[in-house]
Order: sequence, then structure tokens, then C-alpha cells
Amino acid sequence: MKIKKRHRFLIASIIVLGIIIWKVYLNYSHKLLSVDERLGEISGIEFDKHGNLWAINDSGNSTEIHQLDTLGKLVRSVDIINAKNIDWEDLTQDDFGHFFIGDFGNNKNDRRDLTIYKIENPIDLKTAQTEAEIIRFKFIDQNLGNPKDSLKNFDLEAFVFYKGRLYLFTKNRTKPFDGLTNLYRMEDYASNQKAQKVSSFQTCKAGKYQCWITGAALSPNRKKLALLGSNKIWLFENWEKDDFFSGDLKEIDLGLITQKEAITFYNDSTLVIADENFKGLFGGNIYTYDLND
Repeated sequence: MKIKKRHRFLIASIIVLGIIIWKVYLNYSHKLLSVDERLGEISGIEFDKHGNLWAINDSGNSTEIHQLDTLGKLVRSVDIINAKNIDWEDLTQDDFGHFFIGDFGNNKNDRRDLTIYKIENPIDLKTAQTEAEIIRFKFIDQNLGNPKDSLKNFDLEAFVFYKGRLYLFTKNRTKPFDGLTNLYRMEDYASNQKAQKVSSFQTCKAGKYQCWITGAALSPNRKKLALLGSNKIWLFENWEKDDFFSGDLKEIDLGLITQKEAITFYNDSTLVIADENFKGLFGGNIYTYDLND
């Protein structure tokens, strides 16, 4: 009996080790480059109209947007002088190349100052400083009084621009965890707004770190939506009107769980993803994924 138990333990250990090795391989086989150490908390990335990659850091960092070269080095920074970085979480852009910066991280679900900054197309900025249009908003169905744990689905780390509007995807912090991400829409101009709920999608029922939505991106042809998690992408196509969750769904395994918080499309079939640097041990990289593979 003892021998059989040892054999079972050995087989189980080999299987677990094999899964870990496979997850590590999936993750790092797509690595393109390491990111400049000054972007250790990278939380949003976006390509401008000339193909230059721009990035932001999240909470407590500067109010700068940074341009990276093809080696991942920081080559230019532009400071948004009328902005604050309470918790910058994502980047997106409109059809004219204006960039939107989402200062809407809301871990405790109690922020009253959710903000989006809109700046000129970075390729048109000739100086190291600029001012932004300021869009302030709240969720139409949120009670800011004393949020119950079961209702804490108003954290936010992901948004996209689509057909003249901004679309927000919540990061679920409910207890018990129900796995829903909610989709909201709002206008793209400077004002005080209430984001309107469109629909919901259940990423999974358990394992919140794997289910959290931490980034979003639309393909240049506006036919693919990618939602990012720590080890997974949810890819939607063929949706109806502006309800992205009505479309066809494909899930992509990214391998190892790391703090992946930034995603964008390089072209209609290539995704670019970045993860935060974890104490110099892992992460701090940019990865590419060919959707045709």
C-alpha cells in the first residue's frame, strides 16, 4: 500500500510539474522584450498612428505618458500638467488618434473622482508638456454610501473607444465572488457623466485573480475585442450593435499567472501585452500573440 501511495504521489508530482513547465513555456515563448525599469508598474499601452508604442504607469507614479523604442527603452515622456495619477489603469485612442487615459482604478469601490484624460495625438505634441480635456464620471447604478461586499463590481482597469463612445469593463471584487464583468458606455468629451450599463459577462465562477479584467483593446478594423486577465485573453467577434458580449467568444491561455495589465493590437491579428515587474523576479516584459496561430 505504501509503495502504491508513493507511486501515486510521484505521478501526481510529475503531472503538476509538467503543467507548471507548460505554463511557463506558454508565457515566455511569446516574450518580445523587457521593458525599461522606469515602467515597472506598466498599466496601459497603445500604438500611435506612426506605430510608436506609448505606455503609462499606475497609481502613485508620475502624470507622464512614455514612448518606448523597439528595444523597450524609454525615449520620450510627455507630462500632462493638469492631471493627477490617483490610479491610472488603461489607454485607448479614438479614430483621430487622440489618447484617453483612464484614472479610474477603484479597489475599494468608493471613489467619487473617476476621471478620464483626453490628450492630443502624441505624434502631434512638440513639447514635453500638454494639457488634457477632463471627463469625470460615475456609474449610474452605484451606491457610494457604504458598498456591500456582494455589490463591489465598480473597480475599473479596462476601456476602449468604439464608434464615438467609450466603453468600460469592470474588475469584479464581489464577495462571494460571482465572476461578472459589467460593460458600461459613456461619451468621449469633457463633461460630468453617468456611465450607462449595457450588459454583463461571466469570466468564471471562482479564482478571482484569473478572472479579473485588467485591460482591453479593439483591433484597428474594430472587429475584435480582447479582454485581458492575468493568464487569459477573452476574444470577442461578431457582436450586435455595441454589446460586445453578444458576440462569438474564444479563450486564449497565456500560461503563467503574472500581473498582466496592458494590452493593445499592433494590427488586426497581432496582440501586444505587457506585465508589471514583480520585485525583479519575473514580469516587466512585452509579449506578442499572433491570433492566426
